[in-house]
Amino acid sequence: MSVLVVTGTGTEIGKTVSTAAVAAAALARGRSVAVLKPAQTGVAEGEPGDAAEVARLAGAVTLLELARYPEPLAPATAARRAGRPPVRPHEVAEAAEKLAAEHDLVLVEGAGGLLVRFDETGATLADAARLLGAPVLVVAHAGLGTLNATTLTTEALRARGLECPGVVIGSWPAAADLASRCNVADLPDSSGVPLLGAIPQGAPALAPPDFRAQAPGWLAPRLDGSWDAARLAA
Repeated sequence: MSVLVVTGTGTEIGKTVSTAAVAAAALARGRSVAVLKPAQTGVAEGEPGDAAEVARLAGAVTLLELARYPEPLAPATAARRAGRPPVRPHEVAEAAEKLAAEHDLVLVEGAGGLLVRFDETGATLADAARLLGAPVLVVAHAGLGTLNATTLTTEALRARGLECPGVVIGSWPAAADLASRCNVADLPDSSGVPLLGAIPQGAPALAPPDFRAQAPGWLAPRLDGSWDAARLAA
C-alpha cells in the first residue's frame, strides 16, 4: 500500500502514536514515509501538532498539515467557529497523491473517528479514502466497549466499499484487565478484520531512539513489524 489512512473509534484513542509506530516500522525497513494531517484541531499556531509528534517519535518523515483550527472540536465545527475554510476530501486526496509520487508510504491521520465531519456538506475522512482508493487502518481502545465501537467503524467502512486491513490497539495497558485480554480474541471475530498490533501504554514517553527500536515489535508483518497476537493473548 502506498497510502494508508489511519482513523480511530473515537478521540484520544492512540491514533497519533499508532501512526508514529507504523512510520517507524516502515522507516526501519528502509521505506520513505510522509505523514499528512488534513485537519489539526485544538492546537494554536506555532505549537507542535500531531504530525510533529509523529516526526519526533518516528524520525525522518515528510510532514504536511492542510489546515489548523485552534479549538478542540470536530474539523467542520472548528473551521466554522474560526471563520476559516474547511478541508475538503478532494484536497486531502490531491495532497496524498502528490506525496505518494515521492514516498513509499503516505500515512493520512484523521481527526477523531471515521465519520467526523470535515465540512458543512457532511464530508468525512471516509470520502477522502474513497477518492484515494486507500485502505483504512482502525485504531481502537483495548477495554470494555471497544467491540461495539470497532465493529461499527469496520461496518461503516465496508458499507462504503473501503478496505480495512485491520485494527491496532492504540494503548495496551501494562496490567490488562479481563475485558482487554478477552478482546484480543474477540476483536477480530466482532470486527471481521485481523488485529494488527498493540501499542504499549506509555509508548509516547519513550526516548525517540527507544520508540523507533521497539515499534516493529508492536505491529504485525502487514505493517512492517514482527508482532504476533497470540503472544499478546498469552
